[in-house]
Amino acid sequence: MSDDTLLDRLQRKADGRNIDTRAGILEGEGAQQRVKDPEPARHGAGVLSTVPSRSGPDNAEAPSYYGMPVLKEPLWIWTVPAYFYVGGVAGAASVLGVTLEYLGGRRLERLAGRCHAVATAGDIVSAGLLIHDLGRPSRFLNMLRVFRPTSPMSVGSWVLAGSGAVNTAAFVLRRMPGALGVMGRTAGLVGAVLGLPLAGYTAVLVSNTAVPLWQQVGRTLPLFFMASATASAGSLLSLFPHTNAEERVLRRFRVAGKVAEVFTREAVELEARQVVEVGKPLRTGVSGALWTLSRTCSLAGLVMDVLPGRARWKQVTADVLSTVGAVAARYAVIQAGRASARNPQATFQGQRQGLGAAQVEGNTEASDGKPLSFPLPVLGQGSAPRAGMPYARFMAPQSER
Repeated sequence: MSDDTLLDRLQRKADGRNIDTRAGILEGEGAQQRVKDPEPARHGAGVLSTVPSRSGPDNAEAPSYYGMPVLKEPLWIWTVPAYFYVGGVAGAASVLGVTLEYLGGRRLERLAGRCHAVATAGDIVSAGLLIHDLGRPSRFLNMLRVFRPTSPMSVGSWVLAGSGAVNTAAFVLRRMPGALGVMGRTAGLVGAVLGLPLAGYTAVLVSNTAVPLWQQVGRTLPLFFMASATASAGSLLSLFPHTNAEERVLRRFRVAGKVAEVFTREAVELEARQVVEVGKPLRTGVSGALWTLSRTCSLAGLVMDVLPGRARWKQVTADVLSTVGAVAARYAVIQAGRASARNPQATFQGQRQGLGAAQVEGNTEASDGKPLSFPLPVLGQGSAPRAGMPYARFMAPQSER
């Protein structure tokens, strides 16, 4: 029987991000280092004939470095926006389930149990999507080794793990008699407390990156994600068979979420438009098309939900439209963030408007006392050096000497 541990077996399943520690031991001929073909000699670069800040698609009023992006765009795959949606639904469903359990009475007990089931399934699927993006399960476990309150990623990992544990306990134990039932109901209450940050922490996570668009909408995006999660959870639960009493509760829940989603979406767009280049991805390109699709589907779902009539086909159509709108919104936010990272002017304009370090530290001066934003002199445009400056007489035009 092999003495390999689980860690040893996982290390052998290399996915390109693992390090073979044996390769770092310098022993034996060659020390396991393969010699590649030498690169051909490179010719020295010639003298630049253009000014980098005035080359490429930009101009003197909007300088950049040959139009090249300042930031590297995020490399998240499709599972990340899917995780944003599923985690939001799980968090909102757990909140609704506990509310119905304590305020709804016996006639809404079945709906409360369904909410706990959706929350538990959502937590499990969310963990799977996150692990798929990370590459292997041990990386998710490594995120739980420490708890850092100042890190949205650390807090979110613990919220997801804790929510999955307590929602599973609530789903299994809540109907049992005696102490086990009390433990299950208490676990459900804890799951509802964790459900609120689970629905919105992902927006806080992306807002704490250097991506210009995500930085710009850091105040309104968490509210939009939580409102959208409420609408999504109500729409998903409404697709299951339910009684008239359950339908009344679900309708109030999802309509409230859809109305809040409309207003918070407008707040996100308003905040993004404060810097022209930063908010541009929400209006153009693939991200703009996804954002428009999300807005259209969400509005259509709200309109169909508030129109008179209780036909089943109308309700299902409204729920499907709202679900499509919520999913498209997550993908639009990710794609728009990537587009803003590729645009150097989005980075520069955002920094000049006080994003980044100035926003985090709450001041407008650098550590050396100089302002972060000040007019730069341009030689040849009436910006002669001051007389008191060193070597000013050598820099002055010939006519002034």
